[in-house]
Amino acid sequence: MKTRARRAAIALSAIAIGAAALTTTGGTAAPKQPRSPAELLKQMTLEEKVGQLFVTYAYGRTADTAHPQNQEEFGVDTPAQVVQKYHLGGIIHFAWTDSLYDPKQIAELSNGLQDAAINSGAKVPLLISTDQEQGQVTRILEPATQFPGNMALGGGRSTDDAGRAAAITGQELRAMGLNQNFAPSGDVNVNAANPVIGVRSFSSDPALAAQLTAAQIRGYEDSAKPGETVSAAVKHFPGHGDTNQDSHTSLPVIEHDRQQWEQLDAPPFKEAIAAGTDMVMSGHLMVPKLDDSGEPSTLAPNVLTGMLRDELGFKGVIVTDSLKMDGVRAKHPDAEIPVLALKAGADIMLMPFNVQVAIDGVVNAVRSGELTEQRIDQSVERILTLKAARGVLDDPFVDVSKVDKIVGTPEHLAEAQAITDRTTTVLRNDGMLPLQKPGSMFVTGAGEKATAALAERIKARGPQASALATGLKPTSQQIGQAAEEAKRNDVTVVLTNAAWNADNKAQLDLLRALQQTGKPVIAVAVRDPYDAAHVDLPGWIATYSDKAVAMESLAKVLFGEISPVGKLPVPVPDPGQPGVDKYPFGHGLSW
Repeated sequence: MKTRARRAAIALSAIAIGAAALTTTGGTAAPKQPRSPAELLKQMTLEEKVGQLFVTYAYGRTADTAHPQNQEEFGVDTPAQVVQKYHLGGIIHFAWTDSLYDPKQIAELSNGLQDAAINSGAKVPLLISTDQEQGQVTRILEPATQFPGNMALGGGRSTDDAGRAAAITGQELRAMGLNQNFAPSGDVNVNAANPVIGVRSFSSDPALAAQLTAAQIRGYEDSAKPGETVSAAVKHFPGHGDTNQDSHTSLPVIEHDRQQWEQLDAPPFKEAIAAGTDMVMSGHLMVPKLDDSGEPSTLAPNVLTGMLRDELGFKGVIVTDSLKMDGVRAKHPDAEIPVLALKAGADIMLMPFNVQVAIDGVVNAVRSGELTEQRIDQSVERILTLKAARGVLDDPFVDVSKVDKIVGTPEHLAEAQAITDRTTTVLRNDGMLPLQKPGSMFVTGAGEKATAALAERIKARGPQASALATGLKPTSQQIGQAAEEAKRNDVTVVLTNAAWNADNKAQLDLLRALQQTGKPVIAVAVRDPYDAAHVDLPGWIATYSDKAVAMESLAKVLFGEISPVGKLPVPVPDPGQPGVDKYPFGHGLSW
């Protein structure tokens, strides 16, 4: 209740302030805003309202950068023109859109986009977002502070650490002009063969996943100053944890019945809502035992309105997952998908396949009577209220000169390292660990950056170290080279990344070849810990991450500088014995 009260106070404060004239670092003044979302809504045309419902990307390093992809996809040259053409409610950034280079550049881009928004159309500032889940899904890299991701935090078991990781991530995003983050994943990863969630999940245990999900919501959103927080979006409702399909390329079917959903999938979403999450993202999933419409959840009224709004009591903004994904485009034309999403209960349509077609589809549906303008108003008012609560209507700009004082500071980096140190999990140790300062070590396996980072950290501790990165699918030549190099060293550390996946089975061949050298071998699962069940080696460690911060924690564990305290947040099933766990939930060795 304290969280909700604080959130309400923030919203009232933001609305009451109105929005006095604002100035970017470039000196552009923002026009005066109406005093409340309701007043602002009254001044908007239908086209401006519909534009608020859409979030998409644009290509370019600055708001005024002419990029050929903008012309190809949107018919204009620059990101600013994309915002102005469609009266967008928000922009999402990716590296592949040439949007993310360094913190100051991102801040300047954000200011330029906000300038375009408040000087055109309804003059409403943007939600500017990305997917900074941390770990496997991290859009903004160094010098921004890096964390090992959700499953690592699950291994650490600390709600304080989960909340602090979110708070630091959110503070740095806001300093760069991003005011919304599509995180955290509240999916409960009960299926070890899940190809799209995996380490993005905190745990297979609903209670642990719920606790850490709520902690991150509070970390992102709770502050006495709305201008220092970002909106969180818990995803992917009603739960993407029990599938072996990827909704980017297919429409997964979740066979959970009502009791299973309530016990397994619902707890993180319930706790996120209780913690005050601004947004819930829908998943492109079919749940036939919960909804018989035959539609993906994103387009299903029984799911978004019935389950999420009516049953769980969510009052905030519902955002769809990307409407470019095959999981939502299989059954309907692109012009119909946003109309169906709105009918289902969604408020924000993320990344439609064709923005103009999507917007026209909604506008035409209103003019034909298929949708009412009142229905559009409901979603727009929710969006505007969120923007007010986060201080976006009030102050959309950031001070570029302060970015370096907030992003990637020594204090943040030290906290990130300390948090990561508490997540490393030792699964097996047949007397090898901690190492007694070997003269030479060899690092090999998946990930050029990870193997290089670990070798560097080993060398910093004295032993000679060499590295050979093999990638996810090592060739027979690489396997042979690795085996020969292992013979020349005292100890080999091999990094695996989703080696359990049949597509990556060559990693298992690498493990066996190294094992046959007769030299000591320590294996480290730098993504899903499930790899540890496939080849028996005297030492197995799970870091859940291949980031440099995780490699530093790994080095500390290898040499006994810290005692490992991580506990498995998921069970590791034995592939040879269905229903039996090789390493059970909660397993973790120390010394």
